[in-house]
Amino acid sequence: MPGPRPLTDAEPGGAAVPRARALVTSLRWRRWGRAWGVVPVVLVVALLGLRALLHTDPRDRLRAGATEPGDPPGTRAGAGSLAVNRGGPVIVGFVSPTRARLTIGGRELVGEGLVKDRLVLPAAPLGLRFAGPPTARLVWSPVGRRGDPEYVPASSLSPAEPARATFDGPGATPLDGVIALGLLVVIAGTALMLARRRLVAVPRPVWLALAGVLALGLVVRLIDLGGAGQTWDEDVNWAAGRNYVTNLLDGDFSALAWRWNYEHPPVMKYLAGIGAQLADGFGPARALSALWVALGCALLVPIGRRLVSLRVGVLAGMIAALLPPLVAHGQVVGHEAPTVLWWSLGVLLAVHAHDGLPPTADVRAHRHALLRRLVAIGAVVGIATASRFVNGLVGPLCVVIVLVQAPASARRLTLLATPLMAAASVVTLWAVWPRLWLHPVGALRASLAKLDVAHALEPFLGAITNHPPASYFVVYLACVLPLGVLLAVAGGLVRAAVRSDRAMVIALAWLVVPLIVTASPVRQDGVRYVMPCLLALALLAALGLDGLATRLRVRAAGPALAAAMALYLGVTLVRLHPYYLDAFGEHVGGAAGVARRQWLETAWWGEGVDRAVAFVNTHAAPGAGPPRLHRARAPRVVPRGPVVAPRPHHRRGRLDRGLRAGARMVPGAGGCAQGVHRVARRPPDGGGLAAAVAVARASSTAGSTAARTAAATRRRRHPSPGSSPGSTAS
Repeated sequence: MPGPRPLTDAEPGGAAVPRARALVTSLRWRRWGRAWGVVPVVLVVALLGLRALLHTDPRDRLRAGATEPGDPPGTRAGAGSLAVNRGGPVIVGFVSPTRARLTIGGRELVGEGLVKDRLVLPAAPLGLRFAGPPTARLVWSPVGRRGDPEYVPASSLSPAEPARATFDGPGATPLDGVIALGLLVVIAGTALMLARRRLVAVPRPVWLALAGVLALGLVVRLIDLGGAGQTWDEDVNWAAGRNYVTNLLDGDFSALAWRWNYEHPPVMKYLAGIGAQLADGFGPARALSALWVALGCALLVPIGRRLVSLRVGVLAGMIAALLPPLVAHGQVVGHEAPTVLWWSLGVLLAVHAHDGLPPTADVRAHRHALLRRLVAIGAVVGIATASRFVNGLVGPLCVVIVLVQAPASARRLTLLATPLMAAASVVTLWAVWPRLWLHPVGALRASLAKLDVAHALEPFLGAITNHPPASYFVVYLACVLPLGVLLAVAGGLVRAAVRSDRAMVIALAWLVVPLIVTASPVRQDGVRYVMPCLLALALLAALGLDGLATRLRVRAAGPALAAAMALYLGVTLVRLHPYYLDAFGEHVGGAAGVARRQWLETAWWGEGVDRAVAFVNTHAAPGAGPPRLHRARAPRVVPRGPVVAPRPHHRRGRLDRGLRAGARMVPGAGGCAQGVHRVARRPPDGGGLAAAVAVARASSTAGSTAARTAAATRRRRHPSPGSSPGSTAS
């Protein structure tokens, strides 16, 4: 008679686990699986409750004041001081649903809606008095930021008179930043919990490779994070993001609170706004941009593994992490950084949509799992579109991928379920944008109408135009890639043409679908609107290197080619530092060759203008006349501006890239046409600025003139005070 069964079961690894303990563990996990959905809700409530306990409303920082005869009825008055840390032109005002009154700097502002004025102020506390309804907010744009104004934080206000006012960390709201970051972590953690079963199945080597690419991408972007200076659109994205995060935490969903930069969707600004709350500067927000791009590059590892092999995924992730245009936009508070993440995430979910489903007709029994996955893909498409309108193109790409990847038995069900993806994306877009809640169609029309303006002129293949041909983005993509990467891409295209399997079709679709934006009027600003193409090109380059390694039939060929490509891209980044936005390949002569031939746009986003203004402020004599530009050779003069002069001591005949130093200045002795003047700046090899600046030693204007010329440049690009810089740039 057999004895009792032992309470242990041998496992494949040889270890024995008590059956009773395993049963208890299984029951615990099942209970946790049913109850874990409560945890995110509890955490969100706890974070918002903590914020309610510790937060101080900015108007509560003002001392209560008596009502004056000029105050509108139904208002609450307060007086105190405003911290002006940087002297210069400051935009101050208020936003109020009803009539309000602000007295500041000897000016009196009265009205409703958005009311603001420009004051030139010293770097010192400034007295103010504000009488407005309870929901009214003080707004401003301090020196160094323009566009839509931002809410004045409590840290920049004091109840005392200016002579006795003290401030604690003025310009920042770190509590709101930490709370918002905590909410983002809860949302991300919830998404990971929903996908926990599939994540557990990912092999350890894939996790290690993904972590390595993520670390590489982060380190490269965090080095000298703000080295290129401020770009034109950063302050608009930063300020609107700060306002949006404040609105969410305050529970303010009124139409007046969501008017900031409303021509663009909000998700990118939510992400930037978290960093904007943490400091009175772009540093934290730029660091978050670096994280989003690094994550997008890291997701190429599982994508490449799923399509071809782990080696292809690692190569693609490494190339993307070190590609200069992707490094550049990972250091900018802009729409491009989250774009990279959302496209990678959407493609990753699409290529894995049918994993684990039976290839036979039994797929109908698993249709609920497939539908859930398609809804998740649709939600990612909605989030991507809510970051930037042109990101809606990731939807057609995901449809192509899930249909190509679908087994024959599931293809009909997948095709019938694609409208569910579209519905999920539309609902997600509506849900995350409070401005759409009441009047979605009218609000979208207003946003698109504000974007429908002519863009500034720019050089393209020797012509000066704002209507470039359909080849615009293809030309830019071919020119911005380093030559070594371009050759690897050519090898990948050849391999794709020879193999013609599903993986190659998906890689080519990823490259082609973002180029559909060519059919729209949005042909401008280089590769900004086709950033997903850079990910596809990195994948194709990895395919090319992998194919070469396979043909060589040498065991060490793969690692050797990967190391050579990494070294090549690393040297390229060192040479270009810190102006990765102006990266062009060796085959077009770099940025110098492009500028000399007027082929493409350089210094188009204001990168480096801080150094030009600082140079003029340092070297110009007080009271001198308007600046004159020295022209060593025939300059290029275009309506948008630039006069580019060669460096006095240039290396290898390289011309330095241009840099905006002002706009609509009086022409100097060189006979330069009216427009934006550019002075040469520090070259990619890190040469000194003083040797690179080609400003005439004769006469230039100091201090305030430099500030005025920089402001004139901004006003030329953004004629309306409330509009965003480069209003067609989404």
